[in-house]
Amino acid sequence: MQRIITSALFVVLLLGVDWYVFQAVRTVSQGASAATQRFITGGYWLLTLVSLFGILWMALTRGTPPTLLRTYLTSAIMVLFVSKLVVVLFLLVDDAGRLVRFMASKFGARPDPLGNGSPGISRSQFLNRMALVAGGIPFVALIWGMVKGATDYQVKRVVLKFPNLPASFDGFKLLQISDLHTGSFNADPEPLERAVALINKQQADLVFMTGDLVNNVATEVEPHIDTLAKIQSKLPIYSILGNHDYADYVDWTDLGGQSAKQANLDRLKQNHAKIGWKLLLDESHTIERDGEKIAVLGVQNWGAQMRFPKYGNLAQAHAGSGDAPFKILLSHDPSHWEAQVLEYPDIDLTLSGHTHGMQFGVNLSFLKWSPVQYVYKQWAGLYSKGKQHLYVNTGLGFIGYPGRVGFLPEITVFELRRA
Repeated sequence: MQRIITSALFVVLLLGVDWYVFQAVRTVSQGASAATQRFITGGYWLLTLVSLFGILWMALTRGTPPTLLRTYLTSAIMVLFVSKLVVVLFLLVDDAGRLVRFMASKFGARPDPLGNGSPGISRSQFLNRMALVAGGIPFVALIWGMVKGATDYQVKRVVLKFPNLPASFDGFKLLQISDLHTGSFNADPEPLERAVALINKQQADLVFMTGDLVNNVATEVEPHIDTLAKIQSKLPIYSILGNHDYADYVDWTDLGGQSAKQANLDRLKQNHAKIGWKLLLDESHTIERDGEKIAVLGVQNWGAQMRFPKYGNLAQAHAGSGDAPFKILLSHDPSHWEAQVLEYPDIDLTLSGHTHGMQFGVNLSFLKWSPVQYVYKQWAGLYSKGKQHLYVNTGLGFIGYPGRVGFLPEITVFELRRA
């Protein structure tokens, strides 16, 4: 019942927004021929009708496994809705102006000539046109993000200097990938094959994967095991689990309950091994070079946000790192850093993922913005406190919206230097 009510409310909201935006479409097309106006009107409401049927179909088939059609239909509807909301913001400015002029006329004030009867375009027409142009910006950007951005892999290079880095590791090259979400690729190996080729081109000494190998269940990665097994590293590849890897977002009630959920997690761990990755479960491994060593710690998912279970045990992982003079921690959720990691001053570098940069935002050299920053204090790129550093990788894959705008899929290469 709750689902039906929610869907009905969304339909009412969608129709209200569509009607409001249509007023701008009608105003802007007033100068066109009658046939053109009929074509625009018919096309506009046909698109609305298709969206409504799409919402109805998804509501009736809710709970079925996600498909490529379902994913892209959902995203297309949301892209249209978001674009129309931008139009609505501009129209509200126009209507506010109308209200002011109406109130002014009631009190005997002289009407604003720019709004009525002036030569050329009126304020109302100008704002309606601006509204449609502004709505077109997110529409084009989000469509581009689906067509191109989702697999437009970017290599980011970061040089980090540490006074306590052993001399043998000066110039050591780390590579981080995160949030592969292989379930979003379905069975198509081509995008991940391109990513693997780009990863191997970097010739890293050590490769890390910092969680969220799948969206929900272990089988999602299995069509891609052979592809991911081709990732090359001079040393063992280390991985950890992310919040999606535990299948907490699956309703296991009719699927075998907790025993089936545990079996799924066990299978996922086996898939890490099949790929050739060493999965770190609250443990530490030492890497030696010319008699000197660094420690790699890996914890299960631990998030400071209340909605995410706290599986990880940092104390246990840290205890195994011994007296290594330089320590790298793999922890999927960046909120872990301020909540616990900074209490361990000998953890020099923490590598996280999880946020995806929300797969949408502005990512320029002089401006970095995404809605996710209002939830996570550390959400993309490098952060430092004292001698400790955190890097948040925005992820290689995608989930939900099958695209990326601004924060493109990322492969991060770190060069460690002795200060």
